[in-house]
Formats: sequence, structure tokens, C-alpha cells
Amino acid sequence: MSLPLDARVEIIGLVREAVGSGARRKMACETLELELRTLERWELDQERGDGRSQSDLPRPRPVNQFTSQELERIVTIATSREFRDLPPTQIVPRLADRGEYAGSESSFYRVLHARDLMGHRGKVRAPHERHRPQGFVATAPCQVFSWDITYLKSEVRGVYFYLYLFLDVFSRKIVGWDVYPAESADLAARLFEKICRYEGLDPKGLVLHADNGGPMKGATMLATLQRLGVVKSFSRASVSDDNPYSEALFRTLKYRPGFPSKPFRSVDEARAWIEGFVRWYNTEHLHSEIGFTTPDSRHRGLDVEILARRHEVYLAARKRHPVRWSGATRDWTRIDSVALNPACREKKPSRDLTH
Repeated sequence: MSLPLDARVEIIGLVREAVGSGARRKMACETLELELRTLERWELDQERGDGRSQSDLPRPRPVNQFTSQELERIVTIATSREFRDLPPTQIVPRLADRGEYAGSESSFYRVLHARDLMGHRGKVRAPHERHRPQGFVATAPCQVFSWDITYLKSEVRGVYFYLYLFLDVFSRKIVGWDVYPAESADLAARLFEKICRYEGLDPKGLVLHADNGGPMKGATMLATLQRLGVVKSFSRASVSDDNPYSEALFRTLKYRPGFPSKPFRSVDEARAWIEGFVRWYNTEHLHSEIGFTTPDSRHRGLDVEILARRHEVYLAARKRHPVRWSGATRDWTRIDSVALNPACREKKPSRDLTH
């Protein structure tokens, strides 16, 4: 509370008068909507004969403050040839080993920040911000693919089989896959060309997104994509969220009931199980992100009719029992576009699952 000096004196007098009549100081302050500590501070200022607040008074110099010579010594040490490539956490212990003390690590950091001397030092490349990959939007099948490789355990400890999976982002259909005993850019390139022939598509302009693994950026794979006119897209290093569709698919695969609890005995056994999974996933699995239709039906455009029929079923149900419906029927609207790494990820509106 900030009041003129004469107002403070008047309030102090009122409180003292109330106390003299038998009231308690705290109750008198509450009646005046005044903090007791504020009153005590005003009384102290009055006794000193100075109406200024403590913040207005000149502050004494802290006894532990560094002198200008000590500050310059810290700067000289940190910028010397011996220590200029080291952080304060390395400088201070080395000085202590010599029996020297110039200041703590925090003091070094504070002084160097104040002098703008905390820029990147040394031969190691300076850290830089890793920007999100370019975003793409698919409005139809065969516009944006995502692919990745995951491990499948073999019976030999430390030896794995490798599942290559290519996914259409718009329809979520697995458009191509195979299991190999090794990771290879050559194998990935051949599999991608096989997918293009099977789908009967011209890959020119198609976006193919992957992470930063060796097979994804291998010379053979990159050369194949360049020759076919494919638009290459890569995740940031160690950021799995940049390739969410492939990551989600691998989770569905490995948490699928029936996924073998024991390692695969051979590549052929692994291929046989994956073949069954792909058949189920593409033709039976009702995918929640595409309106609970199958990836295969969406890939072929059959989901439009499926969703329209569901909408008619719900309208008929509401017509038969209107009292059971307080609002609109369930939203069976088709999702017409799917974004890969959008610039701004908005929270999806929740679907009404109560009817």
C-alpha cells in the first residue's frame, strides 16, 4: 500500500487511539483493511524520521561482491589459451588442483554471461535447432508413402530378421513389405520398385518419408528415388514422432494378439506370420483414424459408400426412436485429407461414440 506521509501518520494515530480504547492492533488493522506488517513498517519509518520506503534508500555494497580486479581475473582465466575451450565446470576444479580459487562455477558463468563470452567455443560443432520436416497432405491414395524397418527376433541371440514395411499415409494400407536377414539400401530400393509395379503407379512426384537409418539414406536407395522422380522426406535424427504412421503400425503389429512370444526360427517363418498380419490389417482391421473402415476399402475408394450406408442406418434408428437421441447422430463424415508432419498439430475433435 502506497500512501502519502500525512495519510500514514493519520492512520497510525487512528490505530493507536483504537488500541488505547481497548481494541487489538490486528483487529484495528483489519477494520482499516491494512496489513499489520505494513503498519509496523510505517511506525518504524516514523521513528527514523524518514518517510521514504526502504526501496528508495541507497543500498549498501554487499560484503561478498567481487571487486573489479577479481572480475577481470575471471575473464582473463576463462579466455586464456589454456582454458578458452573449457566450460567453468572444468576450469574451477583444475584451478583448485593448483591451489588457486578465483570463484565458483556459478560466478564464472555469471561473469561470462555478463560479458557475452558464453558463445560456442572449441572444435565441436555448435548445437543448432532441428526444424520439423516439411509437411505434406495426402488427399488420395499413392500420394504420400511412409516406410521403415523393424527388428524381428531370431533364435540366435543377437541376430535379427528385418521387416521392411511401406505404408500409404492416406489409406493406411500396407502397400508393400518383405522380411530379409539384413538391412540394405539395395533391398529397400528393389522392394520399392516392386511396389510401384504392383500398384501400377507412376512414382514421379510421390512423397516417400522415412527416418534417418542407413538403408533409408543409402546410395542405392537415394539413386533409385532420384531416377524415379520421388520426393524424398526424412525425419529429424532420433525423433520418432516425425514418422508417426510407420511407428504406430509397428506397435499394432507387435501388440497384435497372436504375435509370436518365441523368436522366429527362419526368414520363411517370419514371412508367413507377417503375411497373415498384413492380410488381416488391410482387409479386416477397422482403422480408427479412417472412420473405422479397412485400409483396403479406403485405398479403393469403397469407404465412401460404407460411411454413407452407416449414416443412413443411424438416421433410420433415430427416426424409429427419436426420444433416444438428444442431438445429431454419430458423425460418419469421410476424412478427406491426412497430414504428415503438419506445421501446427491441432488437437483432434473427439468423435461421439455414445450412440
